[in-house]
Amino acid sequence: MIDFSKKPLFLAPLAGFSDLPLRSVVKRFGCDVSVSEMISANALVYDSAKSIDMLKKSPNETPYIVQIAGNDKENIKKAVGIINKFDGIDGIDLNCGCPVPKVVRQCSGSALLKDLDLLKILLETIKKTSNKKLLSAKVRLGFDEKIPEAIAKACEEAGVDYIAVHGRTRAGGYSADVDYSAIKAAKDAIKIPLIANGDIDATNAADALAKTGADALMIGRASIGKPWIFSEIKSGKSVSSELKKEIILAHFDAMIEHYGTQGAYIFRKHLHQYSKGMSEASSFRDEINRITDISLMREKISVFFA
Repeated sequence: MIDFSKKPLFLAPLAGFSDLPLRSVVKRFGCDVSVSEMISANALVYDSAKSIDMLKKSPNETPYIVQIAGNDKENIKKAVGIINKFDGIDGIDLNCGCPVPKVVRQCSGSALLKDLDLLKILLETIKKTSNKKLLSAKVRLGFDEKIPEAIAKACEEAGVDYIAVHGRTRAGGYSADVDYSAIKAAKDAIKIPLIANGDIDATNAADALAKTGADALMIGRASIGKPWIFSEIKSGKSVSSELKKEIILAHFDAMIEHYGTQGAYIFRKHLHQYSKGMSEASSFRDEINRITDISLMREKISVFFA
């Protein structure tokens, strides 16, 4: 299902960004494995229409992994039961790394790193309940202190097929330096594949692989406004302005197809990222923010990024 011998590239789950349209686009331009946005197990259980909708995939998303978050064994079990009803999902990932305070306060995400026994119980519950091929966990190096070996071993013992390790503790947020040596320590402690994650872009991807000994890379925030990063990492070359334009328009079209008219409004935040650093970006953003007609917006995008 995933050939780790080829050092595949994963798109990380990114709240508010890695929705179906973006995932469908990066799959066309070099991403090997896509992961859904983080979905609350509780929300799934309580029949949140929005959460159910987040399970949907694009036809070109294979392999496709759904990430869930939660801390209650029974709710996790029920959520997995719901996911089991959906075809086309190849694996379930448990979020054990989200540092956002509201997630941590619910004892989910990175809070699970403070209770490895509970983390194992939740992973084992998914393993026993899921009818999907793959089980994985996305973790950090620890909550306050770095314990990468213990975390990696706990996940392996629980039966996961691979883990993704973000090279910071929860306390490090997104600003601390990524610790490649700690990711390597996690890799050396286990026999299953490990994916390195954290501030990886086209300039340091090869270095990250070399320093961590990882079997794959997961690209997160570096893909926002630059979904062509997967193509750049694989080719070792910067993409042309023509290809950038093609990707941006493909993303816009995918947004409209998925969200309808609302997609044009949602796409504004992506355009703000796409245009960052470009000449006349400020006036372009101001103009885009006022346009409601889909055809006109597409025309303006085509001209600006020509």
